[in-house]
Amino acid sequence: MLVENKKHSIGVMQGRLTPPKRRGIQFFPFEEWEEEFKKAAELGLDEIELIFDLERYEENPLWTDRGIWRINLLKERFGIIISHICADFFMRRPFFRVEEKIRRENIRILERLVFQAAKIGAKSIEIPLLDNSSLKTKEEEELLVCAIEECIWPAVGLGITISLETDLPPEQFRQLLERFSSHLVRAVYDSGNSSSLGYDPYEEVTVLWDYIRNVHVKDRIFGGSTVPLGTGSANFAKLFMGLKKINYQGGFTLQAARGEEGSEVKIIQEQTVFLKKLISYYLI
Repeated sequence: MLVENKKHSIGVMQGRLTPPKRRGIQFFPFEEWEEEFKKAAELGLDEIELIFDLERYEENPLWTDRGIWRINLLKERFGIIISHICADFFMRRPFFRVEEKIRRENIRILERLVFQAAKIGAKSIEIPLLDNSSLKTKEEEELLVCAIEECIWPAVGLGITISLETDLPPEQFRQLLERFSSHLVRAVYDSGNSSSLGYDPYEEVTVLWDYIRNVHVKDRIFGGSTVPLGTGSANFAKLFMGLKKINYQGGFTLQAARGEEGSEVKIIQEQTVFLKKLISYYLI
């Protein structure tokens, strides 16, 4: 029997409870986003991690007053928490390798997103530095730090963490985080990205321990794509031993591989059982 422990909340990435219909593995479900609150509640999930992406971003409910009102209404109606916003916008259009005009616009968008996050009670905005936004040079790192520093004090005033998700080795990632002037710049740990890069998850979480704000749960083949949980290269035993070592108190977001289209609810239910077993065995 699984032991329930609400100390570690379990959430799902927005869009994972919706058939993709050729929209890819991760997307903002413009037509179906409200329905996901009911589905998440029926599955007994605690949270939904919202997505703020580049495509039609001004139509995203996070961007508008009416959208914020709808999010808060759905939160209250279904008892779903919104702690994290995954800002894929900045993966598609990073703070570097762009014209200065675009970089300045990005800073303004992040600053507004900080204020919008506070309106729905979110605690963290996650910025993926992967693929198109992967840090390649010291100059890119400098541009990133300078951009985020401009948004730190509004974030501090509102208690919003800016959390980075990177493909950097753990020591290098920690050195990047230590460059910021505020403790509110933190880390997102992703078990799938780690496994695809061949990193040691125990080493990663014990090096980054006091910076980790959230854990994305997925599995990937070394050097390859996302696969169902437990079938790839992710060493979940070492990961959870590391999380136990650092006395991890945060939550988990399911961001694992999709199954057959139309079976989204069943797949998330299976992933939830997989994750609860790990939490029950290692963290309780």
